[in-house]
Parts: sequence; C-alpha cells; structure tokens
Amino acid sequence: MRLLMLGGTEFAGRAVVEAALGRGWEVTVFHRGRHEAPKGARTLLGDRTAPGGQAALAEDPGEWDVVVDTWSAAPRAVRDAARLLRGRAGRYVYVSSCSVYDWAPPAGYTEQAPVVEGARADADRTDYARDKRGGELAAVDAFGADRSLLVRAGLILGPYENVGRLPWWLNRMARGGPVLAPGPRDLPLQYVDVRDLAEWILGAAQRELSGPYNLMSPQGHTTTGELLEACAGVTGGTAELRWTAPEVILEAGIEPWTQLPVWVPPGSDLHDALHSADVSRAVAAGLRCRPVAETVADTWAWLRDIGGTAPQRPDRTGKGLDPKVEAKVLGTTGEV
Repeated sequence: MRLLMLGGTEFAGRAVVEAALGRGWEVTVFHRGRHEAPKGARTLLGDRTAPGGQAALAEDPGEWDVVVDTWSAAPRAVRDAARLLRGRAGRYVYVSSCSVYDWAPPAGYTEQAPVVEGARADADRTDYARDKRGGELAAVDAFGADRSLLVRAGLILGPYENVGRLPWWLNRMARGGPVLAPGPRDLPLQYVDVRDLAEWILGAAQRELSGPYNLMSPQGHTTTGELLEACAGVTGGTAELRWTAPEVILEAGIEPWTQLPVWVPPGSDLHDALHSADVSRAVAAGLRCRPVAETVADTWAWLRDIGGTAPQRPDRTGKGLDPKVEAKVLGTTGEV
C-alpha cells in the first residue's frame, strides 16, 4: 500500500505513519518541516495555509492508495488538498471528531446522530466542531461518499500526546503526595490509544471502508479509577489518591475536562457526549483496544525519554489543576 500522510510528524499523524511503516507500506509525508518525519518516510514540504503552499504536492508525480488527513482548522485546507488529490489517490481518510454531533448528543449516540449546522467545506476557521464537520464535507465532496472515510475520534491518548491530558496526570502522580482524584472511582471512560486508532485507520483503508465511524473504546473499557491507579503505579507509587465527590469538585469551581483532564461528572451532558458513544460499527470493522495500563506505561516511558515535558499544541488550551487549588480542596474535604 502507498500512503500519503498530510501532517504526520506529531501525535495522531505520527502514529499513522509509524504504523504504516511497520506494515511495510510506502509512506510519503507532506508537512511544514517544523518536526522531523519518522525515519523511512519520504518527505514533501509545504504549508497548507500559505498561498502556493501545496506546490510540492502538486508538482510531485506520486499516486497513492490512501490519503490520511488530520487537519482541524479552516476546512478550505481540506477542500484544496482533496481536490488536488482526487485523481491521484484511491481513498481519502479524514480524521474528524465526535464533536461534529449537534450538542449534546445523548448517551448511546450512533453515527446517525444529527451533526452541527452551518459548516461549509470552503470556510475559513470558525470553531472546532464546524471546522471538523467542514473537513468531512470537503473530503466527501472531492472523493465521493464511496471513497471517503470519516473517522470521528473521541478522546485520544498515548505516546506523542501534544494536548496535555495524560501527560499532566502522569507528571502530577510523579510529584507524589495527596492527589485530588475525581470520583466516582468506577466512572466509565471512553478513549482510544493513538496507536489503536492508527491501526484501525490503516486496516479500514485496506478494506476500502467508507462513511462515518465513531472511533473510541467500547463503553466500560476502563474507568477513572483504573486510569488514575495505573498512572500512580507506573510513576513510582508515591501518589496518594484522594477520591472526591463530583459535587465537591464542582462547588470548588474546578472545570471538568480541562483542569482535571479526561474527567467529566457523571450524569452530565458532557459525560454522555464524551464517554457514552455507540462504537459497535467500528468494533465490527476491526477496532481492538489495548489495556489502559499499557497505554499509561508506554506514554510514561515516552515522556521520560523526552525529559518529562510533553509538547503542547499552540491551538489547544492548557490543561491541569493549580497545586494551590488542589491543596485547598483536599484540605476542606475528606475522601469518598
């Protein structure tokens, strides 16, 4: 197989490239040159946001079985790339997001749930949900419904993370001491290891799948307790998890998802949208999810290899809880 990866030097794109190289595929990476592409991939340099920025791609004589695109800004960049490549590639895989669903999708929502309105394939940057939906429309417009695959990913974790969620928890556990652990301990979580995402994408491309797929672990794959206990264990075991009731956390003004990454309170629209999707279609199409302990251990090993500080995307908000706020909450409430 011949893969063209648009991006491919960070997080999800890099995982796709490494997985393809591991399968013996021929891989071309089109990127801006800010980071090195994985060894073994052929590089084309260009900036999709600049006038003439796709010149290297336009002038290259290559043809590909599949294009994978993770773009999450102005949809017109997806439109331009897809139009350029529709006669030179067999299939276009656009890594979208479950954020494209009209907020807030109910627990158990499938790929048939209503999507956000107002998105356009030719739009400039607006907001994340409409940008991702616009990217979907651009891919389908250029390649048709039968040659486009829309991967509606949920929470993505694993090595190379540049969003700040799992790295924050790992570094917090490594500091040790009492840790504000958001309850309930058995709260179900949905996520996908970036490497499982990558393998599913490549397998789906080989089988010429098309259409939208919710892509994250099945409900019940792990819990908040299993995730945080794995983080505490792999970083040395000096962290003391203090399980705290959701209402106490919310009353303290702590923001779910951002100040306490991954966690959202049970029974909320946010939890239903982020941790309660129906992923049976993806599972039937081959999705396999590794244990949470493996994701945590491999991310910690990567984080230590790079000195403990994870890269951070400039277009994503910072994550994590101020130690003073954590200490204040822990000092005024007991465990649950």
